[in-house]
Amino acid sequence: MSAYSSDQDLTVTDATGNGVEVDVATNLLNGTVRLSVLWTQEIYLHPDDAERVAQSLLRAAEHGRHIAEARGPEPDQRPSSSD
Repeated sequence: MSAYSSDQDLTVTDATGNGVEVDVATNLLNGTVRLSVLWTQEIYLHPDDAERVAQSLLRAAEHGRHIAEARGPEPDQRPSSSD
């Protein structure tokens, strides 16, 4: 079972018609948001599709905030800038 929940309202594929897809998902355990480009390393989007991806990211960010707030504060796990 995956800890990630994909945005089921997001259906966006590459503008060139090669079948590349975008997936936005929220980790239900810690609230982090995952943006995936499936089947390749890049994707070309029509402006309306780019807006749909942006809206999906905003929904996932809000969902992730609620999950993180419910879990309580955790130490910052990002690498320090002194590395």
